[in-house]
Amino acid sequence: MLPPETSIEKLPRISNYFTSRFKKIGIKTIYDLLRHFPTRYQDFSEVYKIADLIPNQEATIQGMVKKIKSRTAWRRRNMRITEAKIEDDSGEIEIIWFNQSYVQSQLAEGKQVSISGKITALGEKLQMKNPTFELLHDWTTKTRHTAKIVAKYPETKGMTSKGIRHFIDLALEQIKQVPDPIPEEICSKYSFPEINTAIKNIHTPENIEDAEHAKKRFTFEDLFYLQLFNIEQKQELAKKNAPKIKISPKEIKELLSTLPFELTLTQKKSLWEIAQDIEKSHPMNRLLQGDVGSGKTIITAVIAILAAQKGFQSALMAPTEILARQHYKTFAKFFPEFESGVCLLTASQSRASYGKDLEDELKKKDAIEKIKRGEIKIIIGTHALIQKGIEFKNLALVTVDEQHRFGVDQRAELVRSTNIVPHFLSMSATPIPRTLSLTLWGDLDLSLISELPKNRKPIITRVVDKKKRVEAYDFIRDQIKKGRQAFVVCPRIEPNEETEKEIPKGTQIWMQEFQKLAVKSVKEEFEKLSQKIFPDLKVAMLHGKLKEKEKEEIMRNFSEGETDILVSTSVVEVGVDVPNAAIMMIEGSERFGLAQLYQFRGRVGRGEHQSFCLLFTESTSQSTADRLKSIEKAKNGLELAEYDLKLRGPGEFLGEIQTGMPDLAMKALQNPNLVKEAREEAKQILSQDPALKNYPLLKKHLKELQAQIHWE
Repeated sequence: MLPPETSIEKLPRISNYFTSRFKKIGIKTIYDLLRHFPTRYQDFSEVYKIADLIPNQEATIQGMVKKIKSRTAWRRRNMRITEAKIEDDSGEIEIIWFNQSYVQSQLAEGKQVSISGKITALGEKLQMKNPTFELLHDWTTKTRHTAKIVAKYPETKGMTSKGIRHFIDLALEQIKQVPDPIPEEICSKYSFPEINTAIKNIHTPENIEDAEHAKKRFTFEDLFYLQLFNIEQKQELAKKNAPKIKISPKEIKELLSTLPFELTLTQKKSLWEIAQDIEKSHPMNRLLQGDVGSGKTIITAVIAILAAQKGFQSALMAPTEILARQHYKTFAKFFPEFESGVCLLTASQSRASYGKDLEDELKKKDAIEKIKRGEIKIIIGTHALIQKGIEFKNLALVTVDEQHRFGVDQRAELVRSTNIVPHFLSMSATPIPRTLSLTLWGDLDLSLISELPKNRKPIITRVVDKKKRVEAYDFIRDQIKKGRQAFVVCPRIEPNEETEKEIPKGTQIWMQEFQKLAVKSVKEEFEKLSQKIFPDLKVAMLHGKLKEKEKEEIMRNFSEGETDILVSTSVVEVGVDVPNAAIMMIEGSERFGLAQLYQFRGRVGRGEHQSFCLLFTESTSQSTADRLKSIEKAKNGLELAEYDLKLRGPGEFLGEIQTGMPDLAMKALQNPNLVKEAREEAKQILSQDPALKNYPLLKKHLKELQAQIHWE
């Protein structure tokens, strides 16, 4: 028997090919494999006589191979068809497999076989197409893939559910007993099965009820760890000291009076919440959430300048240089009198910008010296750059943009001190429902900007039929003639990028239905639009493979109105602000989540002109149509996010956000009661035993989770 932490390579009869495939999806040990849970089950437990089968039924039959042959399809020469006749003592049925030539070599005539799949009708005749099968040595053979409740797993290219099931069965046979980290009293209170029973029942259940109980136990377990983690982080922060920055309402009002516009009510409320937090002697830990264009950066700027007036430094860390430069411009535009204390550091420049319109430049080493001496009060740059080799004199506030977590240790490292920890503010434009927000960022307090600036016109959004593509191009041309600009977003860069990308863990069926549709690429669309559709207009393209300097130049040209149409990948999702852009045209919109589409749409509608978002899709499915129509109707990002969360599940909803959050915990976020119970139990345990001395297994799992959580 093998311990749970044994490397996956030690499983009997596993090849290097499969170990490398497993490692690619994070499965390194036998226990990791057993934590790769099914996404659904098919009940093939009842074996039917062939004579009793009916169309559209999912069933198992067992019989003998009477006849089998393979041939090439008449109309599609690249397709091989394998046809077999299976008989039992009640009759016979035809089975067909497409492009599975190996079947004939495995199912010789006279062999006994068990087959599970869906029954279809062809006239009066019944068939099964592409069913799962396995050979029977005799009628008492224990089956693995048929004649039982069959677990279906998240797949990747080269790794089928059937293959995963085979290795999981091997692991179940080989693994030693797993110690249960969940306290016995909690399992007893909620009637959860102990961990070894739960592992067996989630993979090879005798009935669906056993599978559901096991799933609920593991879901609770994942949520419980996350709540322990969040509460522990909050308690850890409360022990630390932070600079006390006292800001009066009068000082806030005086600074706001210099702005050419009035803040919205929720902007003012958020600003005051932050101001109250940074007055305290322990570090602020706050998430500032608001729709794209709701005015989060101006709140950050006001707080940083007020802190600078008190002699403190602030660091604003952006995920990209484009966004860092944009934040700098916000400071320079609205607070020009403070420009001498604001510095932009970028990796693509060997100099640090320091002054109005980025004209006054210091050598980077001189800027770093000024930061060290405290002469520069506000530092803006990318995460990696600010963390690397920069010394601050009195850093009091760290702001990060878009879902980047920043732990106690990371903050302490910035100030080179274990006693003083700066205040922390995270900005996010991704609309995240409250249940999800509390679970992912339960250690953060929340400030919500729920309204857009005054006089902002709603963006007109339409799902456009592909037959109306020419009309859409005419409309874009008409808008550009009026002086507007347009974005065109495509799902990929190259036309020949692999279509069959690996399906991530937890992928829902909605995603699989469009996986083989033709996919628009930036390079193809750029050529088509610049040469055939709009040869008289200035068209540019932007994507992640370009060098940083090239990206900067392309964005600058677009921002300054020198380019009419920008063809781009999802790189425009975060932070690109062009008030004159009035059209967002999205190709292959079925390939993006609603939250992501909402982010794209937020790139337009920032100026005085009416803006439009055009969603194109090649998909004909009703579920895609319903999903895209919801973005037409949604009043705000949170409303849309709630819909998206229900539709796709949290794993797919979050898309590219790397949370380190387990899949079952993700799915559980649609069950607020379970989240609440996990939080209550976590609070109870930590209140009685803050160091978890009596729960060494829990402590071990908590350390492992801390390593997984996405720190930046």
